[in-house]
Amino acid sequence: MPLGFYIIMAAQFFSALADNALLIVAIALLRDMAAPSEYEPLLKLFFTLSYVGLAAFVGAYADSMPKWRVMLISNTIKIGGCLMLFFGTHPLLAYAVIGLGAAAYSPAKYGILTEYLPHRLLVIANGWIEGLTVGAIIIGTVMGGILIRADVSGWLLALDLPLVGSAFEASVMVIGTLYLVAAVFNVYIPDTGVDHKPLKNNPLYLIHDFNHCLKLLWRDKLGQISLAVTTLFWGAGATLQFIVIKWAEHNLGLSLSQASMLQGVVAIGIAAGAILAARLVTLRRSLKVIPLGIAMGLVVLVMTVVTDSRIAMVLMVVIGALAGFFVVPMNALLQHRGHILMGAGHSIAVQNFNENLSILVMTGSYAVLIMLGLSINAVIVMFGLFVAVSMYLVKLRHELNQRQHDAVSLLEDRSH
Repeated sequence: MPLGFYIIMAAQFFSALADNALLIVAIALLRDMAAPSEYEPLLKLFFTLSYVGLAAFVGAYADSMPKWRVMLISNTIKIGGCLMLFFGTHPLLAYAVIGLGAAAYSPAKYGILTEYLPHRLLVIANGWIEGLTVGAIIIGTVMGGILIRADVSGWLLALDLPLVGSAFEASVMVIGTLYLVAAVFNVYIPDTGVDHKPLKNNPLYLIHDFNHCLKLLWRDKLGQISLAVTTLFWGAGATLQFIVIKWAEHNLGLSLSQASMLQGVVAIGIAAGAILAARLVTLRRSLKVIPLGIAMGLVVLVMTVVTDSRIAMVLMVVIGALAGFFVVPMNALLQHRGHILMGAGHSIAVQNFNENLSILVMTGSYAVLIMLGLSINAVIVMFGLFVAVSMYLVKLRHELNQRQHDAVSLLEDRSH
């Protein structure tokens, strides 16, 4: 890999690290404020809404200038959200601004890979970026938890940093420094030299253009399969976070903090699966991994009979590894098709729209099932079967597409 790739990875890692550390600190602040408990999941909602609401605009924006500049501007927006939190803005509003920066950052960080690297390296690059993102989630969450500890915050206060008058402000300043480190790496990301499309000023045009790109990717025989898989993966992954916590408390008798550690174990599995996929799966063979998505849904069903925490940890690694192994090649294929059909930024914006809409719908459905009083084991069975059946339907659709393609090719050969 060229040096520029590692600079891109470093910028992404520090930015994602700060995002996840800040979430924990923001939750701690809400509790200090004695805010209603439902405000805590609302942080995630406010963060995610920008991905869905601004999908029509961020893709065009990412394709309108060099990707390194888009990443730098987006990271600066995140710094602005961090400063808002530092100076007393309500956490929900401040985290929404950080979500705005993240929504603009995403098409650029993925889009630059397709511009900078040859297609044969895309699966490897995606293995890197997914692995580092998962690493940032794990380390960032742990870091956020450390920063809000009384002994650590007391030590930070004792440093007598300028403008810092509370433990919370000290924590936010540390996280703000991570965003600054990411910004420094952004500056040194190489310009790929790709021509850029001027940004249209008419929002109606941008919405129409996004809608066109959305239809284009869903109609493409390869694009629709990879988009369906990644959309399902992210919606299922977000829901699984909540399911694992409730399952660990109910079936394993673990506390909330111990249950949260199991989420980290799933993330380790995803990182392992992503690394294996990067080594073993080429872009040409990426669609061969679809059966692993079916397997993941069926393996989830095993959770209902597990009551030993050691077995649970192994199971979480297996589920995570299956997920990571099948989503990385799909991500690479989706980026490749999107880059060919409409430009990298537009395609990632379409992907983000679908994936985050899936997160909102699936986590919302989970909340409704819990409100209706269903047991966690019943929810797990429904969830696992939904994932397995959905992936099986995607597999059938892909096989149908292949048969249609083969039939058309045969007719064309006969006509010649």
